[in-house]
Amino acid sequence: MDAKTSVESNSFLRMKQSDGGNQDLVSKLKGKGSLSSKELMLRADKFDLKSLDIQLEQKLNQVWCKALQTERPKEEWEIDLSKLELKNVVAHGTYGSVYRGTYDNQDVAVKLLDWGEDGMATAADSASLRASFRQEVVVWQKLDHPNVTKFVGASMGTSNLKIPSKNSSQDAPRSLSSRVCCVVVEYIPGGTLKQFLIRNRRKKLAYKVVIKLALDLASGLSYLHSKKIVHRDVKTENMLLDYERTVKIADFGVARVEAQNPSDMTGATGTYGYMAPEVLDGQPYDHKCDVYSYGICLWEIYCCAMPYAELSFSEVSSAVVARNLRPQIPKCCPNPLANIMKRCWDASPEKRPEMDEVVRMLEAVDTNKGGGMLPEDETPSCFCFGHARGP
Repeated sequence: MDAKTSVESNSFLRMKQSDGGNQDLVSKLKGKGSLSSKELMLRADKFDLKSLDIQLEQKLNQVWCKALQTERPKEEWEIDLSKLELKNVVAHGTYGSVYRGTYDNQDVAVKLLDWGEDGMATAADSASLRASFRQEVVVWQKLDHPNVTKFVGASMGTSNLKIPSKNSSQDAPRSLSSRVCCVVVEYIPGGTLKQFLIRNRRKKLAYKVVIKLALDLASGLSYLHSKKIVHRDVKTENMLLDYERTVKIADFGVARVEAQNPSDMTGATGTYGYMAPEVLDGQPYDHKCDVYSYGICLWEIYCCAMPYAELSFSEVSSAVVARNLRPQIPKCCPNPLANIMKRCWDASPEKRPEMDEVVRMLEAVDTNKGGGMLPEDETPSCFCFGHARGP
């Protein structure tokens, strides 16, 4: 470093020590004055390190955004963030939150993901998670089906997007780090299928409603499988309902294009209670893992209950694999529906039906004869209305 560079560098640090002396030092740096040796003296305890950290973060954000704009072409799924407005938070997750908002005057749900927010994620972790996010976007953007949530767009950098504060009357919107990614989908107003079932856990659902919900979910999964996509986390919490009570499959965070070689798809991906035995056991699997999960969801829709309520995750995992544990089907469940459940959650993936076959079986069910579960006070003798079964 030459003398001139050293002087300029030290002068910059001096300038950060006192807001009152900033203008004077700037003038001297521009040649309007000279720096004395006293002014070159620096005291470490005068440095505002927090302020410097904030400035560094802002600078890195700017560099990141410029890099995103200049180093790669714009993807076809990237949105214009100037058209996106966040309103209120809907849900929180491990690495981010879901907001309700508008995009180009359309009601949307916005999932924001920040994998470095807690300061624990390494650069490798962040890179892996960003790659997974990109995978989700690539999967989702190509889908078009009435039982699949419609993809609107996404962004890999959101530093100029503002998060509304909890108290908008007092606080200004909070800016996001440039590392935050977002995916924008249509807003589904009816909440999750799980919430709907919980609301009806006592009065239960009419048989026609059961078959309608089951058919919607089966049709959506059949479509995904026709596109060689395995959802890998099929559960009622990941299914949304619109105002007409149409089921929409959502959350493709762990979805992926099915591997040609089943051995390339291993690992316990999904949610305990819904995961197929081969997934729990760390064995190779294919799209039939979704069929197993669907069978659990079908039981859940009929019973308006959750499976294995009295068991821990570890107990469920070991019992499903070692003892072939499955939810207990109520005696009042019509045989056609019970048979679909049993076939879908068969321990052998090869024996499980394809989802398009499940659709055909459900379409053949006669709902005019009833068959749905009745409220507890109307059928006190039926074992399935005794102790609550499933979470």
